[in-house]
Amino acid sequence: MSTQFSISPSGEKFPLPQPEDYAKEFENLKLRIDEERARGREIVVVMGVGFVGAVMAAIVADTVDKKGNPSKFVIGMQRPSARSFWKIPLLNRGISPVKAEDPEVDPMISRCVNEKKTLVATYTYDVLKLADVVVVDVQCDYIKGELGNVRNGQTDMEALEASLGVIAEHIPPQALVLIETTVAPGTTEQVAYPIMKKIFRKRGIESDPLLAHSYERVMPGKNYVASIRDFWRVCSGINEEAKKRVVKFLNEVLNTEKFPLTVMDRPIESETAKIVENSYRATILAFLDEWSLYAERNGVDLIKVIKAIKVRPTHSNMIFPGPGIGGYCLPKDGGLGVWAYKHILGFEDDIFKITPMAIDINDTRGLHVGQLTRDALRNMGHPIASSEVLILGAAYREDVGDTRYSGSEIVIRKLAEMGAEIRVHDPYVDHWWEFEQQDTYPAPGQSKSRFFRNQEKLKEIHVEQDINKALNDVDAVILAVPHKQYLSLDPDEVVKTIGHPAAIIDCFGILSDDRIRRYF
Repeated sequence: MSTQFSISPSGEKFPLPQPEDYAKEFENLKLRIDEERARGREIVVVMGVGFVGAVMAAIVADTVDKKGNPSKFVIGMQRPSARSFWKIPLLNRGISPVKAEDPEVDPMISRCVNEKKTLVATYTYDVLKLADVVVVDVQCDYIKGELGNVRNGQTDMEALEASLGVIAEHIPPQALVLIETTVAPGTTEQVAYPIMKKIFRKRGIESDPLLAHSYERVMPGKNYVASIRDFWRVCSGINEEAKKRVVKFLNEVLNTEKFPLTVMDRPIESETAKIVENSYRATILAFLDEWSLYAERNGVDLIKVIKAIKVRPTHSNMIFPGPGIGGYCLPKDGGLGVWAYKHILGFEDDIFKITPMAIDINDTRGLHVGQLTRDALRNMGHPIASSEVLILGAAYREDVGDTRYSGSEIVIRKLAEMGAEIRVHDPYVDHWWEFEQQDTYPAPGQSKSRFFRNQEKLKEIHVEQDINKALNDVDAVILAVPHKQYLSLDPDEVVKTIGHPAAIIDCFGILSDDRIRRYF
């Protein structure tokens, strides 16, 4: 039988485990866990070591008791697929499987693996048999059927439901199961609980599963770790025992002395809090879309207007939306709520107006940037179909390397549809998987390429790291993300490096009036 491999982002190949490897893997882990339990350490399994799970696992593994001794032993668990298995051997070396700008991430993971020896990673589900706590960080996505109509979509809970089934088949009856994943409201009580309860009954277990929900508020960037450990949390449990256990666990692993827990009566309240929280922010951003068009058409500097308004404390959270709203949460979370109202909670009436409208506005905002670029080039006598356009910024926000749901993606796809040649520069991004692997990423048939024509060539996109090389001889430059490296750009040097007149589309007001006035 030929060996299959999982390839890391750096290109390192790792052979996938063979059937005979599983028993030995579990045997070794059991010996290790027995030793850790003898030291009085709680055994915690974190399912899913992606953007949230990897750092959560390290935070739990870094936990100490009142005497300063490690109090948890953590096993990060990842499905051994060709796409994800590479995370396991990297973690076991003490290397973070997620690229982070937070200087605390890499040392914390290395310390927990190599010095404190409180963190390991595995692929065998059997380790769940030995867990005191299981933290679920498995993806639950919302798949949109068309661009600009979030109502035409559905929640993809397949991976989450499968994981919950596996957990129920393996865990001891008194193990706490904490769902951190952002889920459709009602999931813990009406999806997770029935799945686990039925399996418990088949196992002859009469007690209820100890299910809890507490959503993460992860913010990639320089405060990655702090956004998990040093931030307020909301939680609840399926029953009083689950509620008591989750409060105890979170108090032990998070800085709840400074950032107290908010304990809700039911999990659906915790789930709803996450959806409302992000829908509110998405709505604020969408609100400014129409005022952006107003400002363009009337010569109004909207960025100055927003700054003038933000001095009022009640309006300090106004944010200029740029070319679109990205990140894993804001573009989809409202959709989870709209979908759940009908498909989990069972209502047929249409009560949601603002939430889906905000998502639709944000999802399509990047199309306008493509139109602005087309018009600017046309005014210079350059048809867009014969022009080369540089996008400065692939990430969804400044100073991070996360490209999920980036507003720049829609800009590029629209430009490509109109025939433009594309270049990309981003100091934080090595690979843009949404393009390079668009046939299979984030899953087969789910790429945004399906909403546009003329997308095949985008699989060849290379994220340039040398900004001078990227600028050379382009016809247009789109400042799509306010990375710190772009804030100090000298317009004269940009023009000189390009080598000829070019269209500049500044999506965030990165270039101040004083620096560009002479080009007016």
